[in-house]
Amino acid sequence: MAQLQITLVRSLIGRPENQRQSVQTLGLRKLHQTVVREDNVATRGLVNTVSHLVEVKEV
Repeated sequence: MAQLQITLVRSLIGRPENQRQSVQTLGLRKLHQTVVREDNVATRGLVNTVSHLVEVKEV
């Protein structure tokens, strides 16, 4: 399967708890941290929840 490179580009300060948990579930803790995850339905759902906070590239 394809993989997604996900980078946190906006701060979580003042964001709702569900967005904070989605970012944590993706494995992101700091700004500009990048993780690589499998491209599946669950990952796409998490990315859609916080699409305004992250940058996504297909690897």
